[in-house]
Amino acid sequence: MSLALATKFARRELRGGLRGFRLFLACLALGVAAIAAVGSVRAAIEAGLEREGAAILGGDAELELTYRFATEIERAWMQSQASAISEIADFRSMAVAGEDRALTQVKAIDAFYPLVGAVTLDPEMPLADALAIQNGTPGAVMERALIDRLGLSLGDSFALGTNYYTLRAAITREPDAAAAGFSLGPRTLVLRDSLEGSGLLSAGSRFNSKYRLLLPEGTDINALEARATDQFTDSGMRWRDSRNGAPQVSRFVERLSAFLILVGLSGLAVGGVGVSAAVRSYLSRKTEVIATLRALGADRATIFQTYFIQIGVLSVLGVAIGVILGAILPLLAAPILEARLPIPTAFRVFPAPLIEAGLYGLLTAFIFTLWPLARTDRVRAATLFRDAWDGANRLPALPFIITTAIAIAALVGMAGWFNGSWFLTLWTLGGIAGALALLAVAAFLIRIAARSLSHRLRGYPRWRWAMAAIGGTGEGAGAVVLSLGLGLSVLAAVGQIDGNLRQAINGNLPDIAPSYFFVDIQRDQIDGYTQRLENDPAVSRIDSAPMLRGILTQINDRPAAEVAGDHWVVSGDRGVTYAAAPKDGALITAGEWWAPDYSGPPQISFAAEEAEEMGLVLGDTITINVLGRDVTGTITSFQEVDFSTAGIGFILTMNPSALAGAPHTFISTVYAEPEAEAQILRDLAQAYPNITAIRVKDAIDRVAGVLAGLAAATSYGAAATLLTGFLVLIGAAAAGADARTYEAAMLKTMGASRRMIAASFILRAALLGLAAGAVALLAGTLGGWAVSTFVMETDYTVIWSSALLIVAGGITATVLAGLGFARRALQARPARVLRARE
Repeated sequence: MSLALATKFARRELRGGLRGFRLFLACLALGVAAIAAVGSVRAAIEAGLEREGAAILGGDAELELTYRFATEIERAWMQSQASAISEIADFRSMAVAGEDRALTQVKAIDAFYPLVGAVTLDPEMPLADALAIQNGTPGAVMERALIDRLGLSLGDSFALGTNYYTLRAAITREPDAAAAGFSLGPRTLVLRDSLEGSGLLSAGSRFNSKYRLLLPEGTDINALEARATDQFTDSGMRWRDSRNGAPQVSRFVERLSAFLILVGLSGLAVGGVGVSAAVRSYLSRKTEVIATLRALGADRATIFQTYFIQIGVLSVLGVAIGVILGAILPLLAAPILEARLPIPTAFRVFPAPLIEAGLYGLLTAFIFTLWPLARTDRVRAATLFRDAWDGANRLPALPFIITTAIAIAALVGMAGWFNGSWFLTLWTLGGIAGALALLAVAAFLIRIAARSLSHRLRGYPRWRWAMAAIGGTGEGAGAVVLSLGLGLSVLAAVGQIDGNLRQAINGNLPDIAPSYFFVDIQRDQIDGYTQRLENDPAVSRIDSAPMLRGILTQINDRPAAEVAGDHWVVSGDRGVTYAAAPKDGALITAGEWWAPDYSGPPQISFAAEEAEEMGLVLGDTITINVLGRDVTGTITSFQEVDFSTAGIGFILTMNPSALAGAPHTFISTVYAEPEAEAQILRDLAQAYPNITAIRVKDAIDRVAGVLAGLAAATSYGAAATLLTGFLVLIGAAAAGADARTYEAAMLKTMGASRRMIAASFILRAALLGLAAGAVALLAGTLGGWAVSTFVMETDYTVIWSSALLIVAGGITATVLAGLGFARRALQARPARVLRARE
């Protein structure tokens, strides 16, 4: 009976329209729309990757080997399983055109490439014609960026190693580009046969061979993968197939979208503050109605259910609007996104991310409306004779507190489950909760301080009026500081993280980083290479080391992934070296180094920090596959390895006799004066054409470009949060418009000028904005420090330019919102306002 009556009351209340709930709907819809849109874009990318999996990979399956080509036995096995095979060699090299040199990622292909899809060239021509030998010179195609960097025109000649090629066309589309992942240089395509004698694919050179397979119709890929793993168990083979043709892209998209959704949840939290304020404001206007119902015999349950149903219906409406917007906006933006994204997409309506966003919205609305609704329990019939609402600021009853806690736990659990990263979820939502708590405490202290100061500013009427308004109950100081402050906190944290990353990349590293990183130095070249540099007064330091690549396959005779989980050390091939003695200045943290003439069973010195993360201890055995051969050694020492200097650093070092017999090359870093770098590169490239030089600053700039894109994407999420905060700010200003109109009328009646009253309004808005900005600066700085220190593992300094902009933004936003609703108050005639209050 109670629920039926409450439903009837709620239906009648809803007939009054949406007056007072526009802010409620806007905040809820914007937050849900942001999350739904991010989820929809992620789903579109994943669907595109799945749909184009074979084209992205270049075949139905791929087997990849490091630093070697497949043996005849391995090729025979692949031919027995596939209907067609294409072999590719992928490596970095220097493209040389006259005096100009540039790093390029070379893809050496065979006549069958690509098995799936097509390479598009400018001018249009078949790839086979572009790469064919004409007038005794093989052809090549390049990405436009590399052509421009070398100053080439079609028909010009350039060198790779000791071989020369004619540029025939520019690459406009490479079907398997997304599968290649991140590279330090633009792409060049040549035929593998044309590299014979170039010195670029000699024993020990750094390259990956990839074998793309077209499989017969109906092939069981799971079973084939198991057979391939068994066949190549000791070869260091890595398997990929069309089910996940670009795993790096998939992981990147998944992690970035997960973080953006969590940023979107902060926007929902800001919207929740607005939702709570809107419900509180609405119910305060309904105090007399509630009191009348209580006087007529309505019990507490009926009152609560009435407004719970009403707010629930409006919450569903707000969430529905957000879900619809989140579905439509990506479809509208699809042409732009498809043109700008370098990976395939398949935009359509995806139910899963929309359902996820809707659940977030409903839970957020429930959490932020439950406590205001619980206050209806304290309205009694006596409220008809005195104002009892504003005095009912105590905590709600225990059942409401417990229910709210359960709802928050459900929201956190759902976010962790959907995102798949409990670490990221707990840290992000914990940061949002901490920021909200800090802002709530700040709002409380600001009101108390303002109330106290208002009594001490008798000689400064403008300041006194401003302080009295902030310290009172009608100005909405709490809503302003919470909503705008949380939006600014997210933006401040993003700004600090971005600034510190840029500073670490563009500021700190060049001071200590080498000028060049040289790879593929043959053993018979290392002495001449070293002599050239040691005799150069502009070179301050040379570091060289033998270099092999290997895959860590087993730890203590167990699969490495079972022991170390998804640690990055076991996720791919890693650099391996050998040394008779520790490097100068190396810190051995545990164990002992082998003797210089040691020739017994293989021993290993492992990077100390990574060993601790993987749970390794002295005496553990590690099996690493090098060029198809398993080498098992015992960990006899740990050493500190600093990877932050862009210098030479190895996870794993072995005694010389363990690896010296394996084909390998040397790597080297050169620290030189900037004005000498070009001459060093010219001399070494002329003497040793096969050596690849990586200019460290160019590599850093390329990484910085990727990070800049990440920061921009995160900033968009933070901007959505800030927009929601501004909407709440506008709502708070609108809610206080009547109070300011009455205040202005009273002040005018007592002789105050319009200019004095306007100055008071501006002061209170500016002070609230300053408070929100200052607290947001503190919260954002703490958040930026935590992420930079514990996640990015970089040094941290406050970026004051970004910080001051945040404070200025807070002041500007509140002043604009306040002035927008102050005009009517200043223009109102006192007599009319006071007569309406009688």
